[in-house]
Amino acid sequence: MKIVSFNLNGIRSAISRGLFDWLEKESPDLFCVQETKAQPEQIDTFTLQSLGYQYSIIHSAVKKGYSGVAIFSKQKPDYYSIGINRPEFDKEGRVVRADFGDVTVVCVYIPSGTMGDVRQTVKMEFLEAFTAYLLELRKERPNLLICGDYNICHKPIDINSPERHTNVSGFLPEEREWFDRFIGLGFVDTFREFNQSPEQYSWWSFRAGSRERNIGWRIDYHIVTESLKNRLKQAAIRQEAFFSDHAPVVVEL
Repeated sequence: MKIVSFNLNGIRSAISRGLFDWLEKESPDLFCVQETKAQPEQIDTFTLQSLGYQYSIIHSAVKKGYSGVAIFSKQKPDYYSIGINRPEFDKEGRVVRADFGDVTVVCVYIPSGTMGDVRQTVKMEFLEAFTAYLLELRKERPNLLICGDYNICHKPIDINSPERHTNVSGFLPEEREWFDRFIGLGFVDTFREFNQSPEQYSWWSFRAGSRERNIGWRIDYHIVTESLKNRLKQAAIRQEAFFSDHAPVVVEL
């Protein structure tokens, strides 16, 4: 099973830049996306079907042009669900889940917190609610893969100039402490199982040629339960894919 996770920063914009040609070549079994910024009827599922993605699970935000997650699959899921049963978060289109055999895939778009103290509080509340959701889900479905835009750099190696970002949302001590606790609950950062190199980023600001100079952050992850660690084949960041301010991340089980 090959899974791509990609914050598209607008699926319609990414499609206009040639996303479908790239997707046809990459050909994952599952294409998990964040920030669709579209309602279901605005997403070109017809072309996705022509590429083999017969099944679409789309969770759009109530607010149009905002947030939104989706899983596009070549294989029919055994089961799927939308949201985490928390209306204040679910209305923003943050989480979708799909089961395939003994593996459950959860696609998440964690709030950014960059818009001020109120949204940072929402972010921290979401992290606790999402953790509780996953721990409950793991009792029933022990093999979890949680992919998406976490909007957090876990360690100094995951961000450029870490000493300059300690007071910036996405690298705050309390966010990194949450990530430490989360991994400590029995989860694995798949990318770091294969690559311990610095300067491996998945997001760059649009400002000041950040991407060209590789002044970035690694905030997009495939996290799995320890039970799936021995089934990992490879994990990578496709930095050469230019359809968004993010790069897609890939994992194979």
